[in-house]
This record gives sequence, structure tokens and C-alpha cells, in this order.
Amino acid sequence: MEIVRGMYNLRARHLGCVATIGNFDGVHLGHQAVLGQLAEKGAELRLPTVVVTFEPQPQEFFSAHAPSRLTRFREKVQALRRFSVERVVCLRFNKKLAAMAAQNFIQTLLVDGLGVRYLVVGDDFRFGHQRRGDFALLQEAGARHGFEVVNMHTFSVAGARVSSTRVRTALAQGDFATAEQLLGRPYRMSGRVAHGDKRGRDLGFPTANIHLHRKNAPLQGVFAVEMFGIRGEPVAGAANVGTRPTVGGTRCLLEVHLLDFNADIYGCHVQVEFLHKLREEIRFATLDELKNAIAQDCKQAREFFRNCGSR
Repeated sequence: MEIVRGMYNLRARHLGCVATIGNFDGVHLGHQAVLGQLAEKGAELRLPTVVVTFEPQPQEFFSAHAPSRLTRFREKVQALRRFSVERVVCLRFNKKLAAMAAQNFIQTLLVDGLGVRYLVVGDDFRFGHQRRGDFALLQEAGARHGFEVVNMHTFSVAGARVSSTRVRTALAQGDFATAEQLLGRPYRMSGRVAHGDKRGRDLGFPTANIHLHRKNAPLQGVFAVEMFGIRGEPVAGAANVGTRPTVGGTRCLLEVHLLDFNADIYGCHVQVEFLHKLREEIRFATLDELKNAIAQDCKQAREFFRNCGSR
């Protein structure tokens, strides 16, 4: 799969494709249905399938209180690889792109840059300066320039439309079964294991520290997890997602204490799968209270894995 960063990197060889535009946060079953719809048309027209997405997501650019990210860009790309996507065009959402007129966006990206023949978007899709572009404008442009514009098929689970918002709600509630049902896979976060302040080691519970590379995490608290990407995978553990209020932390971090595991995994790119919520993140009065709580978390995580027959 090819990744093209920015309209300025589009070349003549990129002309002619079927495409869709959106955040695709989570790449859930609704997104997967769109990608399937796109792949069928691509096969019919013998054209490559292209996903156009944005970094940061538009809501993150306009608001400091944007919804939490289900997937960072790297995770999104990894998910898209599974669904016959041949090219991802990532547009940096900045002042210049936000100020681009809707007609210019159509001409520059869809016509001159991609030579789109078939475009799939939601009927509520808005774009361009002051969000003046809409589905009707795209259809008018398609009629002029010779490309078809169609609406995304609605995909429902349990009688309701699958959406990134539904996935976020399930994760925030610790309902990982529903999240998995909506995503079509268990929920994971990924990242590289980095050096931390070694506070967990000092407390007797060394942790793998993983920076989340997103403004807001879709879940917070303490969880039973499994880690992939290391020797012996999956390795069971207890994880904390949060700001570590007891030690005055400010940045949201994923910390994983692996049970019965002792190996150097610094620098490894790992995936952490969330299985069960143990408790909320709490600010403790002393480090001794924090240490006792972590010991209890690990005990509960062991009980969870023992009861579910996992590692």
C-alpha cells in the first residue's frame, strides 16, 4: 500500500482511481463496508482504491476538546492494509486546507490530483472553507467532470448505525465485547516501548511505557490486557491508561506491567489488547497506597486470566 502525504506529492501516475474521503477513525465495520463497496467498484473499473484522510483530524484542528482518537495514524494505516486499499492520501489539516474553497478542493484534489472516477462519501459530508461543500456540490461536480458520487451504505449492528462514537462510548464504559462487535476485532493500542522515569520499577512493578501519540485516549483506568509484538506473545499484564495523578503526571500514557515476564523490550513496537476493566485511575495520598493498589490490580488481573482460561 502506498502512502501519499499531501496534494503536492500527487503525480500523473496517480490519476484514475475510485476513492473515499473521511477520518476512518477506528476502521470499524461501517468503514469496512465502505471499503468493500469501493473495492468492488475498483475491480469493476480496473482502477486502484484510494482513501483520502486527514492529520490531524479536522475536529482536532478546530477544537481543543475534540473526541478522543480510536486510532493514531499508524494504527489506521495498519488496519486499512487489510481491506484492499491500494493508496492512502493523507492531507495535513492546517490553516491553508481549512481556508480552501470547496470548488478548489474538488478541482485540485479530485480532478487534477486523483482523476477520480467513482467517489463514496457520507451524505452528511461537509468540506471546504466554512464547510460550504456538501454531497450535492460533489454530485454537480461529478456530472461536469465525469465521475460518479454515491452515498456510503449504512451498516448497523444491534439495530443501530455503527459509528466511531458508538465505539468510543463502549470503550469508555469498559464494554470491550461491544467494542469488538463494532470494530470486527478486539480493541488495541500500539506504540514503541520507551524509557520512563522507572518509578514502577522502584515500586516493585516495572512497566513498559508506551506514548499514545494522540491528544485524548478513548479509555482511562486500569485494565487486564495482553501484549503482542514480543517474545512469547500474547503476554498477560495489567495496564494503566491515564495521567498518573499520584505522581503529578500531566500527559496521558499507557503503562503495562507484564505478569511473570522479565525481558528487555525497550524499542519494541507492541500492540496492547484491552480485555477487562479493573478500576478507574485514582489519585492516592502516598506511594505506599499506590503500591498496594498496583499489587491488588495484578492480583485481579491474574484472577481474570485464570477464570477466562487465557494465559
